[in-house]
Amino acid sequence: MGKSIFVGKDTDGLDQVLLLNKANRHGLIAGATGTGKTVTLQILTEGFSKAGVPVFCADVKGDLSGLSQPGSVSHKLHDKLLSRAAKIGLDDYRYSAMPVIFWDLYSKQGHPIRATISEMGPTLLARLMDLNPTQEGILTIAFELADDEGMLLLDLQDLRALLNYISDHKKEISREYGNVTSQSVAAIQRSLLTLEREGAEEFFGEPALKLADLMRVNGNGKKRGDGNDGLTLDDLMQTDEAGRGIVSILAADELINSPKLYSVFLLWLLSELFEELPEVGNPDKPKLVFFFDEAHLLFDDAPDALIDKIEQVARLIRSKGVGVFFVTQNPMDIPDSVLGQLGNRIQHALRAYTPKEQKAIRAAASSFRENPNLDTEEVITDLGIGEALVSLLDEKGVPGVVGRTLIRPPASRLGPATKPERKTVIAASPVGGLYDDPINRESAYEILAAKELKAAEAAEKAAQKTEREKAKAEKSRSRSRTTTRHRTTRKKENVVIKEIKREGRLLMRREGRKIIRGILGAIIR
Repeated sequence: MGKSIFVGKDTDGLDQVLLLNKANRHGLIAGATGTGKTVTLQILTEGFSKAGVPVFCADVKGDLSGLSQPGSVSHKLHDKLLSRAAKIGLDDYRYSAMPVIFWDLYSKQGHPIRATISEMGPTLLARLMDLNPTQEGILTIAFELADDEGMLLLDLQDLRALLNYISDHKKEISREYGNVTSQSVAAIQRSLLTLEREGAEEFFGEPALKLADLMRVNGNGKKRGDGNDGLTLDDLMQTDEAGRGIVSILAADELINSPKLYSVFLLWLLSELFEELPEVGNPDKPKLVFFFDEAHLLFDDAPDALIDKIEQVARLIRSKGVGVFFVTQNPMDIPDSVLGQLGNRIQHALRAYTPKEQKAIRAAASSFRENPNLDTEEVITDLGIGEALVSLLDEKGVPGVVGRTLIRPPASRLGPATKPERKTVIAASPVGGLYDDPINRESAYEILAAKELKAAEAAEKAAQKTEREKAKAEKSRSRSRTTTRHRTTRKKENVVIKEIKREGRLLMRREGRKIIRGILGAIIR
C-alpha cells in the first residue's frame, strides 16, 4: 500500500507525494471555482482509501459520488486522462472504484444521518440558532436542567417542551440556575422555528450516527448488527486483501443552502471525533481523514470564542490520528490561527481582478517555501485546470519547496454517479437498515407531558377537595377560618416539598451526575 500518496509531478521533474505519517498535520486545498479543487480532493481520497484510511467528505456539487464508480474508456476525457498519466510517469494508471457509503441529512441521496440535541450541546446549538450571549446562557441552563433531571433531549420537540417548562417555572429555576426571562425563552423558540424551516428537524433525532461507521475499512462484506452488539472501533477496522478504507460521502448539494446547519454539523462531527478517539500520537497513517469543503462557512460571522475552540480542536485532534483538510476558494477564508496549522498545501489558480484579490494572491504566494525557479505570485494566476502549486511536508515535518505541479488523474469517475448507480451502492451498504427508520423513545417531551398531566390531575383533585371543604365550611358556619387554615397548611407543605426537591437536585449535581461535556459542548461518552 506504500507510505505515501502520489499527487503529481512538478516542472522540476520531482514527484510531489503526501506522506501518510504526516497527513494528520492537516492540509489546505484552495483555488478559484473551476480550477480543479474537486479533482484534487478526489485523488487524495482515492489515495487514502487505497492505503486503508477511512475518509469523510461533503459532496457539495454532487461530483464526488463518482468515487463509487470506476472511470470509463468511453468518458469524453479518457484520452486526456491517459495523456496526463503518461506525462507524469504514472505507469500503473488504471480505472477503479472506491468503497463508498452515501449519507444525507435529508434522507434523499443516502442513509439518514442524525444527531441528538443532547449530543450537539449548547455551544454548537447556540451557533446554529445564532443566539446572543444572554440567550445562549438560558440554553445552557436548559441543558443543565435536562442533565440534572435525567431527561434526554433527542429532537426539537424535546427542546421546545423543555423551554416551555422553563418559562412556566422561571422563578424556581432562576433561583437555582440563574436568571431566566420569558423574552429570551421566546426568542429561542422563534429560532427553533427557523431551524425547522431549514430542515434541521430531520437531522435531530435517533438513531444517532455511530462514529464507528465512519471509521470502517473495507472488510468481509458483512453488515453490522442492530447497533446493540457492542462493537468497538477495533472490531470495525478489519481489512480484506485490498485493505481499502471506506469513503463516507455526505450529500451536501441541498444542505449547502442552509450554511449554518452545514458548518455546525461538520464541526459537531469533528468535535465528536476529538472527544471519542483515544490518543495515538503520530501514527504511520491517519485513523481518519476529514475533508471540510466550503470551509469559509465554518468561520463566517463566528465569534472569537468559537474560533478559539476550533483552533484548539484542530491543534489537538492530530494526536487522535485525524487529518483535517480545509477546501476553500481563498486561503484568506481561513483565520491565521488555523491556517498556520495546515502543513500540507495545494494551491490551484487564483484570479486577481480587484485590489483585495491581488492582496490575497500576495498572501498566498508568501505562505509557500520559496522555489528559486518560480515566481510564485505570478504563477498562481497562470495555473491551468488540473495544475497547482504544491508544498507537502517532508520526513522531518518541514514544508517542501513549492512546485508547479500537474495533478495526477483520478482512477474513479470524473463526474457524478447516476441515480440507479447510487441506489445500487446504498442497497449494498454495510450500514443498510441501521439508520433508515427513525426511533422515538421516551425523552424530555414525554416526561414533561406526563408531569404536566400529573400536575393537572393533582390540581383537579385539589380543586375538588377545596370545593368539598368549602361546602363543609359553609355548613358549619366557619368558612373563613377553615379556608385560611387550609391555605396556610398547603403553602407550608409546598415550601417543604420544594426545598427537598432542590436539595435532591443539588446532591445529584454534586455526586451523581454522569454527563460530562467536552470542548465544544458535545457529550463525552
